[in-house]
Amino acid sequence: MTTSGQPRTQWLGRWGFMLAATGSAVGLGNIWKFPYMTGEYGGGAFVLVYLLCILAVGVPVMMAEIAFGRRGRGSPIDAVRRVVNESGRSSAWSLFGWMSMLCGFMILSFYVVVAGWSFSYLWKMLTGGLSGGTVEELAAVFGANNANPWNLGFWSTLVTLATMVIVGKGVQEGIEKNVRWMMPGLVIMLLVLIVFGAFSGGFSDAFAFLFSFNTGSLSSEGMLAALGHAFFTLSLAAGAIMTYGSYLPKDTSIARTTLGVALADTVVALMAGLAIFPVIFANGMDPGEGPGLIFMSLPIAFQAMPLGTLFGILFFIMLSMAALTSSISMVEATISWLCDSKGFSRRSAAWSTGIVLWLISTAAMLSFNVGADWTLAGKTFFDWLDYLTSRWLMPLGGLGTVVMAGFVLNINIMRDELGLNPRLYALWLLMARYVSPLGILVIFANVLGLYSVTFSVHWPWLLAILVAMVVLGETLSPRLRQALKTA
Repeated sequence: MTTSGQPRTQWLGRWGFMLAATGSAVGLGNIWKFPYMTGEYGGGAFVLVYLLCILAVGVPVMMAEIAFGRRGRGSPIDAVRRVVNESGRSSAWSLFGWMSMLCGFMILSFYVVVAGWSFSYLWKMLTGGLSGGTVEELAAVFGANNANPWNLGFWSTLVTLATMVIVGKGVQEGIEKNVRWMMPGLVIMLLVLIVFGAFSGGFSDAFAFLFSFNTGSLSSEGMLAALGHAFFTLSLAAGAIMTYGSYLPKDTSIARTTLGVALADTVVALMAGLAIFPVIFANGMDPGEGPGLIFMSLPIAFQAMPLGTLFGILFFIMLSMAALTSSISMVEATISWLCDSKGFSRRSAAWSTGIVLWLISTAAMLSFNVGADWTLAGKTFFDWLDYLTSRWLMPLGGLGTVVMAGFVLNINIMRDELGLNPRLYALWLLMARYVSPLGILVIFANVLGLYSVTFSVHWPWLLAILVAMVVLGETLSPRLRQALKTA
């Protein structure tokens, strides 16, 4: 039920939630960031650590967020407040709901600018605007694209408008209806690109690069990057998953759904690697090119390929759709709060939010051109949005979620929502109370530059010892003991 007393809209089925949540997770992070991070940090070894981190950190946190959302049936603010009140705890814990919603909106404020790059490159590919024989020439195209505020502003505005049109239609008619064709469409285009890559001459090298585990190629920095990306790629602590969880029917298994989303997110990331790296290897390029891999290296490769323009168009359509599905999810928490708590209609909430988003995102967009010199402590407005969300709000929000789920709430709430058998519930509780918080704290220490002081180069051993000490020291705590007793 909403604050107004009206029944809360729900997904038409489990697949609706899975596609929407996967669409939230599968964004530029999977198609753009994951491939270049894999290239930078040594390939298959990075992928294996990333998969382990998804299971150890990402899945327990995502299960907790979905459970909060479904139990509280509201925006992150309302859901957290209702659940902690049900446990007899202070409403002050709802601060983490506020933090989650604010984080998602702040991310979206600069994300629409980055998403605008995808749409602008799709247009350039369609009109022949990506001609250039070297990375330096394509870098000049990228720089010119950002230096023009009218051009960059147009594309970020287009992303904002498209996002608001979709969310304004509602959960079922807007979000669910659109992700039902966007996500399968994205996967189909990835498959087409993979098939093409299989005949490009670089597929075997790409496959070996992604799936050969070479411990010597993975540094401690790469392991930390895998841990951080595993947490952020699932859209955790940004309001999206908790809000989407509030629309989840009661009879849907949270555990199976979470594992399905995590698996789909991971598969799409690996498919993106299999689509991109064959082209890179076939053209003799460096897979560790970094952020420029998509916008500078790939366009050159497409020009050298048979039917390269066609496949380039398919690639940037896919990239644009991935960006749009993530944009939709990140604004939904704010829309839900305005509708449920402030009495807005769905359309008025969407367009009111869109106006505020457009103003803030325009300021972020100007950081690349006329506002490049408008800095505070050496950071532009765009940099500050990125810094505050990635280094503070997301780690703190994720930590708050698992602390509440593992320590604060009445044990019966999470047991009831998750619906796990006693042994699996005890395992989830162990992960939520110790492993996930520890992983988030390591991420926090790393992004704040405290890692070298805290763990030095021997962190894997120290981390293992710390986990063992915490688990052994707390095994007899009342809540965990109770869960183990019934197992």
